[in-house]
Amino acid sequence: MSGRLEGRVALVTGASRGIGAAAAERFAAEGAHVIAVARTVGGLEELDDRIQAAGGSTTLVPLDLTDYAGIDRLGGAVAERWGKLDVLFGNAAILGSLSPMGHSQPDEWEEVFAINVTANFRLIRSFDPLLRVSDAGRGIFMTSGVGSKVVAYWGAYAASKAALEHMALTYAAELNKTNVKVNVLDPGAIRTGMRAKAFPGEDPETLRPPEALNDVIVDLAAPDCARNGEVIQAY
Repeated sequence: MSGRLEGRVALVTGASRGIGAAAAERFAAEGAHVIAVARTVGGLEELDDRIQAAGGSTTLVPLDLTDYAGIDRLGGAVAERWGKLDVLFGNAAILGSLSPMGHSQPDEWEEVFAINVTANFRLIRSFDPLLRVSDAGRGIFMTSGVGSKVVAYWGAYAASKAALEHMALTYAAELNKTNVKVNVLDPGAIRTGMRAKAFPGEDPETLRPPEALNDVIVDLAAPDCARNGEVIQAY
């Protein structure tokens, strides 16, 4: 039986672990060729082993997303090899330090925005033409509940997610008359390394695993998805 993403090309950032790795494996199981992007080569190779063992296919791209010229080169390589992109899953993010606003370090603030906001802008800039070539291009960007509410000490991360949401929804509004759909996903509390860093005293076994998001992520990536410009809470 063919999967829901049979023959699709899906790019996943932050694919070496957590939500990104889980989604990449599910995309492959649904028939997509997965372009897996992450900084950690070892994590990408382990992902590739799992996907290949299950009969799926991947292209591994070790890339620091602050290498914006590298994102442009990746766009060119995808255009040359496939001539389109069907799914862009902008999942990669960093937490930064949780601290009072007045104690935030400028270089760390800039790094959080570089990964969480600017890198996703550069992905949109590079892959928008390829998503439009697809018969059903799909964009999914990961946010957090703190992006829409005020929580003390979460300044950099919360502000970056608020900016990402607005950017992605603006992009979605510009696509209303096209075949491309773009949505933002708020996963809620998920058992990830970032969550453990933010809440070190929390029992991870009380949280849902990353795989719990796979059904909704596939729904948003599938050609029959009709949703556009929404912030979807997966909890």
